[in-house]
Amino acid sequence: MMMNSTQVSHFTLAAYFDTGVFKYLYFLIILTVYVLIISANVLLIVIICMNRSLHEPMYLFLVSLFVNQLYGSALLFPFLLVQILSDIHTVSAAVCFLQIFCLYSYAGVEFFNLAVMSYDRYLAICYPLQYNTHMSCKRVAFLIAASWFPPFLIIVITTSLSFSLQLCGNIINKVYCDNYSIVKLACSDTTVNNIYGLFTTLLTIISLLTLILYTYTKILRVCFSGSKQTRQKALSTCTPHLASLLNFFFGCMFEVVQSRFNMNSVPSMLRIFLSLYFLTCQPFFNPVLYGLKLSKIRHACKSLFSVK
Repeated sequence: MMMNSTQVSHFTLAAYFDTGVFKYLYFLIILTVYVLIISANVLLIVIICMNRSLHEPMYLFLVSLFVNQLYGSALLFPFLLVQILSDIHTVSAAVCFLQIFCLYSYAGVEFFNLAVMSYDRYLAICYPLQYNTHMSCKRVAFLIAASWFPPFLIIVITTSLSFSLQLCGNIINKVYCDNYSIVKLACSDTTVNNIYGLFTTLLTIISLLTLILYTYTKILRVCFSGSKQTRQKALSTCTPHLASLLNFFFGCMFEVVQSRFNMNSVPSMLRIFLSLYFLTCQPFFNPVLYGLKLSKIRHACKSLFSVK
């Protein structure tokens, strides 16, 4: 039976299974991770905003990154907590499409933010004397806006296309809603969805990866030909960014592989972990990484918690 997505009142999340009393343990683990994510990201946002010495472009881009991580976590973790304790794993169509929009836009903004941060490091290391001229307040504001607006626009269209599909079912084999699972339920023609999704994904990935590879090629060239001080500066500021970028990239690759290929031979708990990796580990990994690796943030944290 064909149904427009507007006629589907709810979706069933089939990846959940009965864990007995262990569901309370999983609930506590997820709750702890969520509290740590909120605490770590909010702490660093407050530290950067309150310390005038941190009012530099690199740290303002970090604030944008941390805000995005709070945004992405807000519609995932409370949802997971409710589903873990529930005996019936269903979600209304409205919440499902809202979750798709939020999680996909979070991923897009994260990738754009990381690309902008690589451009910032490129200017700081390769053109240190002209850095303040290039990175004016207007330029920083424009780059932050450019990290948020295009992903939101892309995902608005993606979600709208999926919302208009004729569906033949309402069972999603995940622990949360995702766009590809909705498209696989369609009885109607999905050519427009597939072409648009493929085009925007390839265009975004190729353009941003080209920018990141170009900037790091230039940074490496300067490091090898520059002084020891230049190499130390590049190492201290680029290491956390590269680690964050690789963590996010591989997390996304886990999700893409799992969505596109038959993973029934993989244990269900591992499949769930891989599908949640880029949504849960990245928001926790980034503030810890930047808080420990960037000396200015580390010193600001120490001074905040030190007993005078």
